[in-house]
Amino acid sequence: MLQERRWQDRRDLLIALGGNVDSPAGDPSATLRAALVAIARRIGPVVAQSRLWRTPAFPPGAGPDFVNAAAHVRSALPAPEVLARLHAIEAAAARRRVVRWGARTLDLDLIAAGDMVLPDATTQTRWRDLPPARQMHETPAGLILPHPRLQDRAFVLVPLAEVAADWRHPLTGASVAGMLAALDPAEVASVVPLP
Repeated sequence: MLQERRWQDRRDLLIALGGNVDSPAGDPSATLRAALVAIARRIGPVVAQSRLWRTPAFPPGAGPDFVNAAAHVRSALPAPEVLARLHAIEAAAARRRVVRWGARTLDLDLIAAGDMVLPDATTQTRWRDLPPARQMHETPAGLILPHPRLQDRAFVLVPLAEVAADWRHPLTGASVAGMLAALDPAEVASVVPLP
């Protein structure tokens, strides 16, 4: 019970990291390591971080394989400020937002802030239930928490399970471990730890 209570604290942030092209910091692995240092410096201490994982590009054909990771970060900053700082860290890594879901030096997603739902339950549910054909072309105008694609992506859930397997979605009640178990096993198997 104490563990579940911890995840209700909105200062407990879950952040997904990814990249598949070189940045000024180096290859994608070096870029993610540098991003974790920047997150600790600009947002708050990294309580736990996953291993680095190699994952196929998403969507298929979007470039070389990605390196992905997840982190549990503790911060007193409000969620919109966290997102702004994540975007600044991406910009410092030469991230350019040219093609949706295209190749990128660094992608930092705020997955959750404790049990916070933003902007509200109805909007979060609408974006979470958005049909796949519309996901490629529509983007929300503001921050949606928890991240609406969280439950669909092995490249997020596999690393996230290392740092927050027991975190529960505040609207669906599904844990990270449960969402991961619900995915296609072949998709989960395509996410492999880097040596």
